[in-house]
Amino acid sequence: VHIEDSFTTCSGRVIPLQIFVEQENIDKCEHAMLSLQNAMRWDEQVYGREYDLDKFMIVAVNDFNMGAMENKGLNIFNSSCVLAKPETATDSAYERIEGVVAHEYFHNWSGNRVTCRDWFQLSLKEGFTVFRDQAFSADMGSRTVKRIDDVNLLRTLQFAEDAGPMAHPVRPQSYLEISNFYTVTIYEKGAEVVRMIHTLLGEALFRKGSDLYFDRHDGQAVTTEDFVQAMQDASGVDLAQFKRWYNQTGTPELTVTDEFDAVEQRYSLTVKQSTPKQSDELPLHIPLALGLLNPAGEEIHSQVLDVLAAEQTFVFEGIIEKPVPSLLRGFSAPVKLHYGYSREELVFLMKYDSDGFNRWDAGQKLAIAALQKNIQAYQAGDALSLDEMLIDTLRGLLTDDALDKGMLARMLMMPSEAYLGELVAPVDVDAIHSARQFVRVELAKALRNELFDCYQENLSDEDYRPDADEIARRSLKNMCLGYLMLLGEAQVLTLCAAQFRDSNNMTDSNAALSALVHSNYDGAFMEVKAAALDAFYNEWKKDPLVVDQWFSVQASDPSEGVFERVQALMAHEAFDINNPNKVRSLIGVFCNQNRAHFHRADGAGYRFLADRVIELDRKNPQVAARLLTPLTRWRKLTADRSGLMQQQLQRIKAQSALSKDVLEVVSKSL
Repeated sequence: VHIEDSFTTCSGRVIPLQIFVEQENIDKCEHAMLSLQNAMRWDEQVYGREYDLDKFMIVAVNDFNMGAMENKGLNIFNSSCVLAKPETATDSAYERIEGVVAHEYFHNWSGNRVTCRDWFQLSLKEGFTVFRDQAFSADMGSRTVKRIDDVNLLRTLQFAEDAGPMAHPVRPQSYLEISNFYTVTIYEKGAEVVRMIHTLLGEALFRKGSDLYFDRHDGQAVTTEDFVQAMQDASGVDLAQFKRWYNQTGTPELTVTDEFDAVEQRYSLTVKQSTPKQSDELPLHIPLALGLLNPAGEEIHSQVLDVLAAEQTFVFEGIIEKPVPSLLRGFSAPVKLHYGYSREELVFLMKYDSDGFNRWDAGQKLAIAALQKNIQAYQAGDALSLDEMLIDTLRGLLTDDALDKGMLARMLMMPSEAYLGELVAPVDVDAIHSARQFVRVELAKALRNELFDCYQENLSDEDYRPDADEIARRSLKNMCLGYLMLLGEAQVLTLCAAQFRDSNNMTDSNAALSALVHSNYDGAFMEVKAAALDAFYNEWKKDPLVVDQWFSVQASDPSEGVFERVQALMAHEAFDINNPNKVRSLIGVFCNQNRAHFHRADGAGYRFLADRVIELDRKNPQVAARLLTPLTRWRKLTADRSGLMQQQLQRIKAQSALSKDVLEVVSKSL
């Protein structure tokens, strides 16, 4: 069955819009339809692109490997990227739907009207279109929060891919199975490459370049060179060196040092670039956005520097006092930045920097320093302790009414175990997990009153709205609840149980269930936890997407015994290994997000994943190959675990009639 609406284009044509779903999902299409209309309007306003056919259709199916597919005029969607109503979908689901619907619609021009000459040009359509959908989502919500979320994904997943055996350039040179190149490098790093062109050209010239690209190549199958050439021809900006971004593998690193001459009133920054993964590296063209702040916190200079050489010095005259540099503003390039910030300078940037992304990033750096200190203490067998400066800084943020609530929620979030693992080698899974848990509990203890007040202040009994302000309020409230539930207090448990029982939306219900399941309570509380899981399942067992959330909450539980529970859930009536969403929500979440228990010392987690990959390879090689990713990182771990992971990769490789999908990943990993 379907719902129908319409959109009137800029030339006055009325386009019927239809979304086809199963009968039981007909009441969950409104948000996808609104997202489609907003995307059509945005593409006209920002890119001047009008829809060309007489009808646009979407069909949602429950069994689909991908998120969606841009078949012209009839987009095919995984139901998780279409279906939403307040009672069943979380804020993150609403945001994902908005972004994916826009992404597939934008492909009508960047992918369909102008398409790829061959598979090596895949990022020509995917990188460009991800950049477009990211910009659309930023305009629909909070630009800074969207940028933080996108960079978090890039740093955690794409940087790891760049450092692993499946590393490849944005434009690959070869492949065994093309399905394996639908990667975060093609999509997210590809989007960052387009973003850098946008930064170098500016809004007006980038639009001029995109107009030339679409007009020059309409109806053609083209290459990344054609895209960059259109940008260069329209703007007059030399992008010849910039093209190297498409061919070099690995994450570039920028090492920045500075000098200040008070007598000459001169400040200089020396930037060195390198790409460790690239054996024959050539200097890239890297846009380095920066601001200089004086000791009063006032911005005295801002600029985008063109880093072109392996080592380059930039000189700023007329600088009276030594400034604090705000480097890589807005994450202007997908690089790892090294600069010797002091803890005091990081707190200074968190307070005064006008760039929202860098305010957040300064907080992340401060948290990382505290976490790494505790990781080292754990490894040495010393007592763990928490930096008072981090506590005081976060207390100040919690009492700052002027700060955007979505931004504050992300500043309270500690860097993930996965990201912390990318910063060291070898990765000590136990030390990272223990240090991060310790820091979170200690922050909850130290900031208990502020977190409690913040939670209470952000309660609301109004009807659910998926707008930016309400999403921000809920994200902050539920972040506070997550911290408070680490304390084991009866009062907080009562609050959490009430939110789970009484909430009028899935965002709050799911957050409360997660807090209950993942909390530090013990004893009789185990019955409360089990009762909540049973109540949730019994209410929503007929809704496959909500059941996926139920699986994920349990798969990500940090408590002991979770591995055995995941194994038991494989036999649950709601689990179906033939359904990609079920596989991702249970097996994928456990192996990718529950690092402490997946990486258990006896190697049982690795055997479990290898068994599932072998089983799925006979049914669905694409899903099997993607599920394999955690095992490919075996070289990063300590020797005891890396050997166990390697054994499982060899066991998989020894299977007869292995698919090209899995064979390529295993072979490159070994």
